[in-house]
Amino acid sequence: MSKPRQDIRPNTAEYETIALVKPTGFREYDARWILEKEINLLGIQALGLGLATYVHEIGQRPRIAVGHDFRSYSLSVKQALILGLLEGGMEVVDIGLALSPMAYYAQFALDCPCVAMVTASHNENGWTGVKMGAQAPLTFGPDEIGRLKEIVLDGQGVARPGGRVERVEGFREQYIQDVASKLKLTRPLKVVAACGNGTAGAFAPEALRLMGAEVIEMDTELDWTFPKYNPNPEDHAMLMQMAAKVRETGADLALGFDGDGDRCGVVDDTGEEIFADKIGLMLARDLSALHPNATFVVDVKSTGLYKTDEVLKANGATTVYWKTGHSYIKRKTAELNALAGFEKSGHFFLSGDLGHGYDDGLVAAGAILAMLDRNPGKKLSELKSALPDAWTSLTMSPHCDDELKYDVLAKIVKEYEDLAASGGSILGRKIVEAITVNGVRVHLEDGSWVLVRASSNKPELVVVVESMRSADDMRDLFRKEVKPRLAAHPEIGAFNQEI
Repeated sequence: MSKPRQDIRPNTAEYETIALVKPTGFREYDARWILEKEINLLGIQALGLGLATYVHEIGQRPRIAVGHDFRSYSLSVKQALILGLLEGGMEVVDIGLALSPMAYYAQFALDCPCVAMVTASHNENGWTGVKMGAQAPLTFGPDEIGRLKEIVLDGQGVARPGGRVERVEGFREQYIQDVASKLKLTRPLKVVAACGNGTAGAFAPEALRLMGAEVIEMDTELDWTFPKYNPNPEDHAMLMQMAAKVRETGADLALGFDGDGDRCGVVDDTGEEIFADKIGLMLARDLSALHPNATFVVDVKSTGLYKTDEVLKANGATTVYWKTGHSYIKRKTAELNALAGFEKSGHFFLSGDLGHGYDDGLVAAGAILAMLDRNPGKKLSELKSALPDAWTSLTMSPHCDDELKYDVLAKIVKEYEDLAASGGSILGRKIVEAITVNGVRVHLEDGSWVLVRASSNKPELVVVVESMRSADDMRDLFRKEVKPRLAAHPEIGAFNQEI
């Protein structure tokens, strides 16, 4: 395989004959590019050959489940990827239109050690990408992605005989049945299923009905233009639409799913959104009563209440904070044999009888409904009200070029480390710790904290703040501390949203 180029213009003849692959598309735990601008179909084919080469290199059996999401170009991208995999001697099991967790499920149900899911998740139109793994239920992390990047960009792909394609019909139905089999509701629940016109619209309503819920469909028609908002249950626009639908219909809750169905967002019966880390805490309370001395893994964007919660303490639960990113939390959950992992972006990882250990928005939805089923007579808002007070921000993301963001972040981390080392304070509160496992999470003496890290899949930084005092104090932590500090770095651009 010849080395791909990084700079071909789409309107030139060589665009059709030379592979284009921009190096920055290889992220920490998956791969994402803007199609045509940063990668072309020949570049995708080179990625497939590189992935096949890596699978053979590590000695894994070369059988791989491959699926695609519902974007106008995803089928073409998948076909190009399959060509590369076949060239590299892979046995490809094509499961068709899929959610990412459906592709992960195929690793177990169809005896596929490897997986490649063509999706850009909730990214805007124009983006494409691939989520990959070679050992269920894990997906690639930095080491695997780094080696794959080296193989692809250096032209180290090796053609091998033995490639073939097997197309599996009816696998969607098998996956939905498996998800729904984990729950049969004993109390009536009216649920809004919000899908943002993404791929989950072809899966979520049916799965929730099989669980026994009365389902109110919201934007479940598949439309790759995403006419109302991007299917991202962490974004304010989608949450507000979900809240309005709950108030309009009197639903018990709304469950929102992202573009590839591996995340779940929640709005309660009053129309108030509950961020995924708080839902995780509610689930941890519920599950730790059934599974004493359980371990939970949460990402560094998550609420600090996991460490102080009296219910978790009484049930002997242990909580471990770890790096943000579905691959990191999934891997740590498996490594520690944890009962569950929770990520603030809405990835839930349920193990044992609860799930297969990978992130699945529909499995998470079932766990939330099961929690309500075990608390008859209680509304979701009442379970939320039982939590200690903490005011956590939306995830806010200022633009910062991929080529610059890690260097800029290193400067910000050092600023906070120096401030902590000198006994400094933020808004009159002493800094007690600066955790640098993933960016920097700065803890204050009253339990409040601020976090700045680099996005793993977009040219952005990520900012989250939490106050143990009030919503106004939470906004002050952002407006008077983090935002001015970031503004001093000209490489950092505008925020996607602010509080």
